[in-house]
Amino acid sequence: MKDFDDLQQLFSEGRIDRRVFIKRAMSIGMTAAIPLGILSQEAQAAGPKHGGVFRTAVRGGATSDSLAGSALLDTHNIMASWSCRNNLTEIAPDGSVTGELAESWEASSDASVWVFKLRKGVEFHNGKTLDADDVIYSINDHRGPDSKSGGSGAVASIDDIKADGSDTVVFTLSGGSADFPFLMADYHLTIVPAGTSDWDAGMGTGPYTLTAWDPGVRFAGKRNPNYFKEGRPYFDEVEILNVGDATARMNALRTDEVDAIEEPDLQTVDRIGSVPGLSVKEVGGTKHFTFPMLSDIAPFDNNDVRLALKYGIDRESILQAVLRGHGYLGNDHPIGSSQRYFADDIPVREYDPDKARHHLKKAGMDSLNLKLHAGDIYAGGMDNAVLYQAHAAKAGINMEIVREPTDGYWSNVWMKKPFSVCYWGGRPTSDWMFSTAYAADAAWNDTHWKHDKFNELLVAARAELDDAKRRQMYHDMQLICRDEGAVVIPVFANTLMGVSDKVGTPERIAGNWPMDGDKSPERWWFA
Repeated sequence: MKDFDDLQQLFSEGRIDRRVFIKRAMSIGMTAAIPLGILSQEAQAAGPKHGGVFRTAVRGGATSDSLAGSALLDTHNIMASWSCRNNLTEIAPDGSVTGELAESWEASSDASVWVFKLRKGVEFHNGKTLDADDVIYSINDHRGPDSKSGGSGAVASIDDIKADGSDTVVFTLSGGSADFPFLMADYHLTIVPAGTSDWDAGMGTGPYTLTAWDPGVRFAGKRNPNYFKEGRPYFDEVEILNVGDATARMNALRTDEVDAIEEPDLQTVDRIGSVPGLSVKEVGGTKHFTFPMLSDIAPFDNNDVRLALKYGIDRESILQAVLRGHGYLGNDHPIGSSQRYFADDIPVREYDPDKARHHLKKAGMDSLNLKLHAGDIYAGGMDNAVLYQAHAAKAGINMEIVREPTDGYWSNVWMKKPFSVCYWGGRPTSDWMFSTAYAADAAWNDTHWKHDKFNELLVAARAELDDAKRRQMYHDMQLICRDEGAVVIPVFANTLMGVSDKVGTPERIAGNWPMDGDKSPERWWFA
């Protein structure tokens, strides 16, 4: 039985796929113990079919949302945007980068000049043929010293963009960037026709044409018959609903109001598998829960206060109580264990109230009173805050939890309140993650943290083509974040999805974003 338990653990962590799980279970005589939902999924594997209306309930929407690339923030509008638009490149389910609107690319020897060749014959929904000017216009929307786009970090290294004919775009960078093709897959950097002013019209080259967009409520689209990816999408129509409450999402799935949901309630997620016709899909990835502090505001401008807060949280308790073990411990830096340059030799900081008090005393304090602004912006957001409050109290850190509404949280709380609950989906590469949220001038530097050595390493590592040297640089950057950064990162969370057995899915589901990389409307089908 232990062998089967170990096998289930490997499957739940996404370390083996469904077919390997079934094969190994059969080999140890545990066929009868295989959940019916998994067997029914295996029966779906005959291949994708076309037709039907796919309804999914996700979270993260707000009435202030837009489909403008620069304004994309969370699952609801990101998935809506990708339902009607594409990028130059795309992150594949295995974490590699592949071409989307670009069919190929090549770099100069120092990786400072990149030449992208566009696919020929790709059309926007209005019939216009994609060309280099569309790409240049779209990427430039995120550039410039006054840009507030969340994609500004991804394009910060671009010095110049120019067309070389109608199907070639040349990027000249300020320095070498070995990961540049990955950056072009950033969800902000979708491509629209040159001159687009009304982004909410949904014009793009994507799998669906927009039929309805009610910000923070609902997106609807119908199949694009001229989509350039052969056979896709498989659904005739898609409806993406914003349902912020995890219990409401679960109920919608149980009552067949939707076909799939993001983030089932972790308190009851294990019960989904016992409901006929439903199953849970779980993928390991880079998603992590955070507590950012504005490092330019007292008392968070004092690193001893920041260290006290890092020692004052019981990470194992959060992993078990909030995530029910569906994840792994974080170490106050944003690089996940599945990533290429993850520093596995840095010890995970343990819960130690005495060390927390020691650092408070070094900061000249016997105790600390502060406000923690929190909301259920992810399943367990408030629970995390309450647990942290209890943990920190044992170190003399008294937290008053200020409950904030989820609608408008990203515009009214995040990056505005000195101490808050947050989460990140992560990014596929170390450079991408650090450039987006930790670089001194990044638009989404949500702690206002500036560290000279870190920023020097960030630029140097980006251009370093010697893998061993680059690995050491990212190791040092993770250590700096852990010991001097202004964010507490207690855990990394697996991505969970509740799915009807009527829905077919690929053999491998992406973990870079929720719901198969936020592309389930394009990649899934009805069995």
